[in-house]
Amino acid sequence: MSKKKKMPKARPAEETVSRREPESEGAPVSVQREEDGDSGAGLPEDETVAMEISGKPEATAEPEMSSKPEEAEGTEISGKPEATAKPEISAEPENLVYRKPKRSKKDRKNALLYMLPSLLGVLLFFVVPFFVVIYYAVIDNPIHGEFVFLDNFSRIIQNSSFQQAARNTGTFSLAAVPLAVVLSLAMAILLEQNIPMRSQFRTFVLSPMMVPVASIVLIWRVLFDYHGVVNLWLSHMDKAPIDWFKSSYSQIVIVILFLWKNLGYNMILFMAALNAIPKDELEVARLESASPLQIFWYIKLRYLSSTILFVAILSLINSFKVFREVYLLTGDYPYDTLYMLQHFMNNTFRSLDYQKLSSGAILMALVMVVVIGCLFLAEDRFGKDVEG
Repeated sequence: MSKKKKMPKARPAEETVSRREPESEGAPVSVQREEDGDSGAGLPEDETVAMEISGKPEATAEPEMSSKPEEAEGTEISGKPEATAKPEISAEPENLVYRKPKRSKKDRKNALLYMLPSLLGVLLFFVVPFFVVIYYAVIDNPIHGEFVFLDNFSRIIQNSSFQQAARNTGTFSLAAVPLAVVLSLAMAILLEQNIPMRSQFRTFVLSPMMVPVASIVLIWRVLFDYHGVVNLWLSHMDKAPIDWFKSSYSQIVIVILFLWKNLGYNMILFMAALNAIPKDELEVARLESASPLQIFWYIKLRYLSSTILFVAILSLINSFKVFREVYLLTGDYPYDTLYMLQHFMNNTFRSLDYQKLSSGAILMALVMVVVIGCLFLAEDRFGKDVEG
């Protein structure tokens, strides 16, 4: 009878884990490991491991893995991997050199041919006469051509007619030009507001721009003639009639004519400049409780400085052109207060006294250059902070 040998089977040690649910959160749970079989399997007989588990079993601590190798100690690794730093590339290259496109000789020749008529006109009617005037101003007469340098200038300065004409022209310009600038600016500010009949007022002010000079002179004759409308009103008020063109009031009449003719165009320039002022600066000033006078003086006037300069220069040039109206109203030799520099030039030209005429023209041009230079300096001082 064959006997079956029982071969000892090596059974793995059974783990009996007795877990008790903690009565309260944070209570210790004892885990006991029991071994069946021989005690010589390499494990201690009674091994008890006590672990404190709060709510959930404690996860096994695993070493932190970085998405990229650590470059230095103490580098903090956020939840998202750090983006690789890329070198900044400027939109424009630093050493950008602008090179003009090369033009062929044919293009230059064509451009010169197109400009030639204008260049010839400027050279013939402006540059050459300017040097001719300088030449006539330093010689005794065109026939002999003897060089006298400044003698002609000293003689014209001592001329009584030139002195009277210069005085009348200076008085007229000092009165008319500031009034033209201030009144046109005031009307532009007024029309900026919501006033009734604004469009009708603008049309009335701009109407002289569409009327010829001869028509304006005719209107002024109807108004200010000795038997005109103004004297008719004075007679109804028991006032004596005034000869407006042959009295001390004559220059006042011409100033009114000059203003009525030029205020409309100046007003349009100021209205365009007022609309170009940044609205955010005006709103900030109002929020800061700035008064309208402060807003005008510290903000609007600064932005209007270049327009004021342009209007002043334009009005100054137009004040020298008032000769047309005065000549059509009074003729070659008007009343003393209406005798302007243009009358002196016109009468001197008729007598063919080129030396006196050229010297007077150069002196008038020098005065204009000085006055315009002073205006540019004033504008540069008051308006440079807003022009960048």
